[in-house]
Formats: sequence, structure tokens, C-alpha cells
Amino acid sequence: MTLFKSLTAALALSAALVAGQAPVALAQSGPLRLELNNPVIEPLPFAIPEFIAENGAASQYAADIARVIAADLSGTGLFREIPSSAYISRVTSFDAPVAYPDWKAINAQALLTGSVSASGDRIVVKFRLYDVFSDQPLGEGLQFAGTAQSWRRMAHKVADVAYSRITGEGGYFDSRVVFVSESGPKNQRAKRLAVMDYDGANVQYLTDSASLVLAPRFSPTGDRILYTSYASGFPQIYVMDVASVSARALEQLPGTMTFAPRFAPDGRTVVFSLEQGGNTDIYTLDANSGGGLRQLTNSPAIETAPSYSPDGSQIVFESDRSGTQQLYIMSAGGGEPRRISGGAGRYGTPVWSPRGDLIAFTKQHQGRFHIGVMRTDGSDERLLTASFLDEGPTWAPNGRVIMFTRESAGAGGQPALYSVDISGRNLRQLDTGSPSSDPAWSPLLP
Repeated sequence: MTLFKSLTAALALSAALVAGQAPVALAQSGPLRLELNNPVIEPLPFAIPEFIAENGAASQYAADIARVIAADLSGTGLFREIPSSAYISRVTSFDAPVAYPDWKAINAQALLTGSVSASGDRIVVKFRLYDVFSDQPLGEGLQFAGTAQSWRRMAHKVADVAYSRITGEGGYFDSRVVFVSESGPKNQRAKRLAVMDYDGANVQYLTDSASLVLAPRFSPTGDRILYTSYASGFPQIYVMDVASVSARALEQLPGTMTFAPRFAPDGRTVVFSLEQGGNTDIYTLDANSGGGLRQLTNSPAIETAPSYSPDGSQIVFESDRSGTQQLYIMSAGGGEPRRISGGAGRYGTPVWSPRGDLIAFTKQHQGRFHIGVMRTDGSDERLLTASFLDEGPTWAPNGRVIMFTRESAGAGGQPALYSVDISGRNLRQLDTGSPSSDPAWSPLLP
């Protein structure tokens, strides 16, 4: 069994176990090691020796890039790095033959080697991935080139390739997250938009804290951000160009409040909530001109938090039209919606998975908040987290990981960003340097 097939089988078995299905027998002819307590899979052991510096100027980059790649892979919960102290072989040249028996002896199932060269403001990163148990490379060697300032991006790109080759899934490391950075006392928080790498590094602020901002959302190409601002004294949708960090109000609708915006998959339409005369419904308008206002729902209920399906044909949203806060799906052009949530409690902030198969949501039940997922027909509901306050899920580009806001209890409670695998495993807090909320994941960067 190849490394790819082994880990793919492991992930399939994990999904079956988490979903409550009976595990199936798998051939143990390959290097697979499975830990079925809880149920959990034993992470796949991998080795990543420090990359070779091809010249003196590349020395620090070589060390740092290897560490970021290792952190990316280990952070998924699917991989376990073997410490360098256990190595038998030492990689002294990028083109040196691999001593497979030495890596097998320390139970490395994957080996990633690389080199870095630096000249002026340009660096080149080369790497190869090996299936240790089959004694062969896992795909072709590749290289990335860019400016010295983009070294972390190149590390994430290498990790994405390795992750994809081993799991068969798309990567998500070379992406960014826009969020709300908070400061000040709990009853008088200052909030500003910020953006960071997916792992919390390279935080950059996009707005000041003069006006309250909420719910930022990336465009499908990652070049624009929608958000709600109180700069005018009431909630209004703004759109920001990421490159120039310039923003403008998207619409001018006197006597209304607009909020909870989100782009359509083609980036040409914005769906959002509009409150007028005490009634809140869902509307769309043109993302570029701010014109072409169209009403999609017409109900005395509060209807908000719309999110498109990946193909743009449907919209999921939350509504209290049944008397409690529940999830509904309707055609992207409007029409009669169908309710999909059916469990006890209140449901909100639905977001369609990039894969199209699941909807993530916030659930409140018996004094606890949860992040959960369900299929698009409402079946197979699974709660992934539970705490005093978990809310606002956002999907990684590959649809395997969800990021959300968790706020601690008490007068001194602070919001922070967390991520969790769709199996409910690998709950992790991100270090953003300050209280943070309302994350929204970008697509993979170009």
C-alpha cells in the first residue's frame, strides 16, 4: 500500500468513525499505523531535515522555511514530526541519494528535503517529497521563487504540495484570514479590521478603530473585502480593495440598515440583510455599482446571515419565521425556502462548505454554544465544539478545517480565534496578538 493510499484509507476510516458508522477492515500490508481509541488516527510520522543553504545568504531562510513547513503539517493533527535528534542520516546535499533504511529505522513514513538559494532580494526554494516505505519519490520535485519578504508564503506553498500529495485533498496553508481585532474593556470595545496569514503570522491592520466594524468577508478571488461599518452612525455595507486598502460604501439606501454581506461565487453579486421599518429581509445588489437592488425574502421574521452554495444556485440563511432561529435554503433568485435544521436549540450563521457537501453553523442549546456541521438536507448533524460562546464559523479553502470565534466567560472574558477539523479533532487557538473575532478565510492565494 502506498503512502498516499495508506493515509487516504486512514482519513476515510476516521470520517466513518466520527459519523458513527461501523469501521471497516483495512489491509495492513503498508506502513499505516492506526490508533482507534476515541476514535482517533495516529498521526503519520514525517521527517523534514533543515533545508540545505546553497549560499551563505540563504542560511537563515533555509532553517526558517523548514520550520514553517513542519508547523503547517503538524498543525493539521494528521502528521507528527520526528525530532532531528532521532535522525540516523544527515542530509548534506539536496541531490544526495536518500538512505531509505535509515529513515525506516526511525519509522518516518514521509521525508521532505529541500534547498534554498538567495541572491539580493530573490530566493529560490527547491524540495522533494519521498514515500519512505516504497523507496521512491512521491511526485516530481518542484521549486518556488520569489522575494525574500515572501519566504513564509513559499514555505506554505511547499506544505500545501506535500499535504495534497499525501492526503489527496487540496491544501489551505497559503491563504489569509480577515478578522476583527479588538481592544479596550468588554463594555466599550474598539474594533478594527485586520488580516493575517492562516496561522496568525503577519498581522496587518486595514482600518483604524474610529468606527465599529463587523463581519468581514473575502471575495472569491481574495482581492476585495466586504464588511459592515458604523462610520455613518448606523450599520452600512462597505467594500475594500485589498491592494490599495481603500474602502467605499457599497450602497446608498436612506432609512435602512444593511449588514451580514457576502459575495456570490462569481464575485459580481452581494447578498445581505436589509432592515427597514423594523423588518429584516434578504436582498442582493451588484457588487461593483451597488445598484440593481433585489429583494429575495418577504417575511415579518428576521432573516439574515445568507451564504451562497459554491455553484451559486442556492442560498442558506437563518430565520425565526418558525418561531425560533433556524436554518433555511432557497433558490439564489428567491422563492419559497425549505427548513433544514431540525434539532433542539437555535441555529444561526450558516456557511456553505467550499466542497458543497456540508453547511457549518452556530448552535445554542441548554446554555451552551456549539460549532457544528450538517449535510445540505439537514441530515447528519454533528457538533464539533462546545463552550460558553462559540460562533461565526468560516471554512478553509479545502473544506476540511473550520475557524471560529470563542469568547471566555466572565467580566474579563475575551474573544479569540480557534480552528477545528470537521471531524471535531484538533481544536487549536490562534495567536493573533490581541482579542479577535469574526474570522473569514480567503481562497488560496494566486
